[in-house]
Amino acid sequence: MVSPAMADPYLARQERLRAMLVRRKVEGLLVSGLANIAYLTGFRGSAGMALFGREARILWVDPRYTLQAREQAQGVEVIEERRGLLKAAARWLNGNKIRCLGYEAAHLTCEEFARLRRETRAGVRMTPAGELVEDLRVAKDAGEIEKIRGAARLTVAVFQAVLKHVHPGVQERDLAAEIEYRMRKMGAEGAAFETIVASGPRSALPHARASSKSLQENDLVIFDLGAILAAYAADMTRTIFLGSPSRAVRRLYAAVREAQERAVAAARVGARTGDVDAAARRSLRRSKLDQFFTHSTGHGVGLEIHERPRLARGERVPLPAGSVITAEPGVYIPDLGGIRIEDTVLVTPEGPEILTPASKDHWIIEA
Repeated sequence: MVSPAMADPYLARQERLRAMLVRRKVEGLLVSGLANIAYLTGFRGSAGMALFGREARILWVDPRYTLQAREQAQGVEVIEERRGLLKAAARWLNGNKIRCLGYEAAHLTCEEFARLRRETRAGVRMTPAGELVEDLRVAKDAGEIEKIRGAARLTVAVFQAVLKHVHPGVQERDLAAEIEYRMRKMGAEGAAFETIVASGPRSALPHARASSKSLQENDLVIFDLGAILAAYAADMTRTIFLGSPSRAVRRLYAAVREAQERAVAAARVGARTGDVDAAARRSLRRSKLDQFFTHSTGHGVGLEIHERPRLARGERVPLPAGSVITAEPGVYIPDLGGIRIEDTVLVTPEGPEILTPASKDHWIIEA
């Protein structure tokens, strides 16, 4: 017989959190990160605060979100609070026998913590709990993986549809607007981040904003896009060339593609995140291009477009089965442009699975 906790993913996550709190001898955790609240309860409003203890499971919301919380939140008591969420948490702490409270230092400002401390009885010891919920979020469950698959499929379909609009004379911002319009039209909740379309020398800016610049013949053009579907995100980058690329540009593209393939191949269960980054860098070093690779190789993807784990130099976190990451090496050469190739990748016991399989072969578009 399947237990209620296993039948409901939110209850299962709450039970896992409770077990972590017991191991750390923390009697309760005040959760203020909105993505963490969504992960644990299903509530997706823009304001809320939750408390999880050995017995208590509470979600406080203001009157704007009462109905939404009662529809969405699972496994918690929803309490409407009109006098401030921190005041509500302090009142609960003052009325219950709890000695050690964990809090999310990454999501609670210094001013908010000071206010909570002032309004809570002296007998409650407050301790930063690190990123407990973020740790839980690294390995996705089956439902989360299917949602990311859906977001990834939609992202690929939008990119493929927009390619027919790519030609000299079209503005970067018009292509970005077309991408985000099509995401909505195809059912997405929106873009997971501001869509990047950067052409010519501007493509050497890794996080360039789409501008009024018109695409020109012999431009490299970077497209970085991702849709949100059912609260989960995908992330993909492709680089195209308008016209007939030189041998040097073809070599650059081939080198980045090989580095990306090496990074994906290294993303196996148990592999350290820094080793995935190193695989990409070694590949680019062989082509004497590593000096032009100016950011990390990837990051986790899920409820947020950038979440744990981080795939960068020196990172030693092992990848668990079910983790979803990006692999996105790139080279950025001033006055020429940039090339980046990125996929959303699922780490499975059988090996890495690319969830955004848009073609990397058809990168040349006749001008």
